Amino acid sequence: MPPPVSQMLAALMAVAAIAFPALGEAAAAPGDAATDLGAPPEVPTQSSPLTDPLDSPRWEDMRREFFGAAPVRFDARITVTAPVNAEDPLNVPVSVDASALPDVREVVVFADFNPIVKVLSFEPAGAAPRLGFRLKLQQSSPVRAAARTGDGVWHVGGSWVRTSGGGCTLPSVGSASPLWQQHLNEVSARLWPGGGYGDRLRLRIVHPMDTGLAAGIPAFHIEELAVSDRSGKPLMRIRAHEPVAENPVLTLDLNKGAADTGPLRITGRDNNGNRIDARVLP
Repeated sequence: MPPPVSQMLAALMAVAAIAFPALGEAAAAPGDAATDLGAPPEVPTQSSPLTDPLDSPRWEDMRREFFGAAPVRFDARITVTAPVNAEDPLNVPVSVDASALPDVREVVVFADFNPIVKVLSFEPAGAAPRLGFRLKLQQSSPVRAAARTGDGVWHVGGSWVRTSGGGCTLPSVGSASPLWQQHLNEVSARLWPGGGYGDRLRLRIVHPMDTGLAAGIPAFHIEELAVSDRSGKPLMRIRAHEPVAENPVLTLDLNKGAADTGPLRITGRDNNGNRIDARVLP
């Protein structure tokens, strides 16, 4: 005689309870499943510190060297404009722009695969956090800019530059000529009021900028440079290193009206103590 229907239903419900626990029992508190099964990998984003968008094997070395324990984010608002293929490794044109970020205190530029990694740094005061310059590359490398904002976070952008290489270990052209000594640290400059962000300043300084990596030629380069207004108020401070190209050409965007009160002053020194001092008329 078959069992009653009620007994059959009870048996089926018991089997279902074993195979499919009640939703109230199976639902775990947020985080429990991740604890039991392993959290899924974080999806990298444009501002994630985990994954280098340029896929450089030296990124972790760069992060430790320049930022230590400080927070770092890759950020599309930091742009580094440079040629994809640089024909002349001694003069690679680069433009760095961090003006899309608020409250930028400092910008550092470096090249992962250069024998001297750090190129320069600058502090904008009465200027936009933008700078155009030329650098030397020893081999193809990411060229990066990192901007530190007032909250202490470093925002990093960059681009790959391919080159035939050798830019850091070749002697400068100027070091082979006796004439550079007569014009060392001479400044030529021009100011365009109302150009670009505000008042655009372009300057050129006569200097061999030797890296010290060419045989028999010691390191000899500009270390410090400052642009200030007539009253001495700083507009931008620049700290240059050996990979800056010979006879540096720098393009700065100052605040509008920066030169209205009189000439700008450009001061600095190289690593041998030779002084730079020039004035730029509006």
